[in-house]
Amino acid sequence: MGNDSDNGAGSYRRFLSGDDDGLAAIVNEYREGLILYLQSLVANLYMAEELAEETFFRLMVKKPRFSGKSSFKSWLYAIGRHVAIDHLRRNAKLADTRVEDMAEYLADETDLERAYIRSEQRIRLHRAMEKLIPDYRQVLWLVYFEELSHEEAGSVMKKNSRQITNLLYRAKQSLRTELEKEGFSDEEF
Repeated sequence: MGNDSDNGAGSYRRFLSGDDDGLAAIVNEYREGLILYLQSLVANLYMAEELAEETFFRLMVKKPRFSGKSSFKSWLYAIGRHVAIDHLRRNAKLADTRVEDMAEYLADETDLERAYIRSEQRIRLHRAMEKLIPDYRQVLWLVYFEELSHEEAGSVMKKNSRQITNLLYRAKQSLRTELEKEGFSDEEF
């Protein structure tokens, strides 16, 4: 996992020095994972795709400084999280009533999930995770699916390492309960 963060940082440096292929490489490498991470925050794949686009747009337009204190991926995901929180704040007053508009995107969601997660067990795991509170979904996603360290997950979620450890423990307990409801056996965890 270490060298993919270097790839991202290198691509970003190329972009900042005027090579647009650098940004294209970042989008290529991180788009799918970022979308699924953002979906863990907003519980809506179509919105997660829009928020990922907004995240990349911010990189393109604002060109924020990457200090190198964290991995490129955790830095990018922290920007994405900020974009998602802004979106959630803006839309807190609006009820999500446009269910009929979502029907055409459900097929996309299944395709993306299957392509990214691949197996039926992983999809069941993903479904169980959707039932968890957002902080639990987020910490499990970052640590287990994105393989970030506790420190990196903490920098994304604005929490210290101890808070991440405690959150992760509670998230795993909660996920185990959901998986038992789904009929998972212990050896499948």
